[in-house]
Amino acid sequence: MKKVVIFLFAGCLGLSFTSSTVFEYNFNLPNTTILLPELLHEVSGLTVVDEKTLACVQDENGILFLYDIPSKSIKKTIDFHGDGDYEGIAPVGKDMYILRSDGLLFCIGNYQSSNFKLDSIQTNIPTLDNEGLCYDKKNRQLLIGAKSKLGKGPEFKYIRAIYGFDLKTNRLSEAPVFSLNVQEILQFAKENNISMHTKEGKTGNEPNLKIKISGVFIHPKSKDIYVLSAADYYLFVLDPLGKLKMIHPLNRELFNKAEGIAIQKNGTIFISNEGQLNHPTILQFNPKH
Repeated sequence: MKKVVIFLFAGCLGLSFTSSTVFEYNFNLPNTTILLPELLHEVSGLTVVDEKTLACVQDENGILFLYDIPSKSIKKTIDFHGDGDYEGIAPVGKDMYILRSDGLLFCIGNYQSSNFKLDSIQTNIPTLDNEGLCYDKKNRQLLIGAKSKLGKGPEFKYIRAIYGFDLKTNRLSEAPVFSLNVQEILQFAKENNISMHTKEGKTGNEPNLKIKISGVFIHPKSKDIYVLSAADYYLFVLDPLGKLKMIHPLNRELFNKAEGIAIQKNGTIFISNEGQLNHPTILQFNPKH
């Protein structure tokens, strides 16, 4: 018998659904809030190592942190390079890739070994500021989320990009593999009755939407692409072909600066927040399905 999936829209409730198995998240209520040590005050990139371990970087020092979820503690640190603005992180087999904001990639070969090898790779990405990084296993490429615009001029005003970096050729895709369009997102929100964050403008309150990508991750089960924008407090969900599927306006206090996102094989989502005036945190959201 052919399986029939009924899709419900629940943007106002903070719920999301995937295309094959139905996953439901309440991003207003984390299942667990992990307070990170001050050493990770500037936590940025976040990824999954295994079911008990997360890996992260912070955007000032060239240190890789392996974080043990059950004990809520750092179990290992790996000094891989000098100070810099490190933003994204993605494991590929025994290697760990780390993205610097200027687009330079660092590959820590056999990163859990004491004899790891460090290589740096120029991506030649055209954007000046880049933060999102994750591994696209199907296409053997890294996805790089650009925080800044593609260039100056009106043609770039509304477009935000995610590029693909081919790990076989070490070459960046000529064009973005996924993109987000500010105008299309606002139209989607209007059509689906999603309340967007607003700011005071010349004619009153207007949508506050800039889209500065701070994190990106592919859902292991649905293959949807989850995209964080910390600056304006949004989580966007694209389907595997890049079509906008859901918008989650995020609570400003709960997600004070959401810099990293990681998703376990079972669908559990982790989102990291820089400390700013408070403690740095990792928020855990378990799926309901």
